[in-house]
Amino acid sequence: MSTGGETRGTPESGRRRGATALVLTVLVAGMVGLSFAAVPLYDMFCRVTGYGGTTQRADAGSDTVLDQEITVRFDATVSRDLPWAVTPQQTTLTLKIGETGQMIYVARNLGHENTIGTSTFNVSPPSAGIYFNKIECFCFTEQPLAADATSDMPVVFFVDPEFARDKDTRTIREITLSYAFFPDRDAMKDEPKPVAAAPKSADRQPL
Repeated sequence: MSTGGETRGTPESGRRRGATALVLTVLVAGMVGLSFAAVPLYDMFCRVTGYGGTTQRADAGSDTVLDQEITVRFDATVSRDLPWAVTPQQTTLTLKIGETGQMIYVARNLGHENTIGTSTFNVSPPSAGIYFNKIECFCFTEQPLAADATSDMPVVFFVDPEFARDKDTRTIREITLSYAFFPDRDAMKDEPKPVAAAPKSADRQPL
């Protein structure tokens, strides 16, 4: 019974409100967790499937080398915010499928300050990404480069023999490996700044 216009909820309705609040809290927490996990999950998906031309990483070369050849074309673009010039030593390299190849990208810092660069990469056509394996690559780490310095950056790779058996890739005769370079601003923030030298005091003359 209520008095003075006040309505009291039953214990059952209170439990329902509590359960609803709990469900909403769990739902919100789950959505937040999924938002943080979206990037690494998408990256994992790309590496497993080769989606978007994402390449694979291998610890060693292939045990099988086919007689069929494949030509790999190399490309590089540099962000306007990074004062580097980056070029491959050769624009193309032809090798057998399964054979380990190496290409060196030459980077030069055209600026007057030390910089740290990083890169993203992909393979085209995209269907070839899952079969393009990197054993060694400068893209796995940050690349510091002093002012006016030059650095040789190797990439060691092979094309998985399964490439020649897949109906979606077996007719492909050329693959393009592309890199896009940009400044690693987070790494540059952590780099110690040079300490300015204290000004020399003027020589005192004896009184």
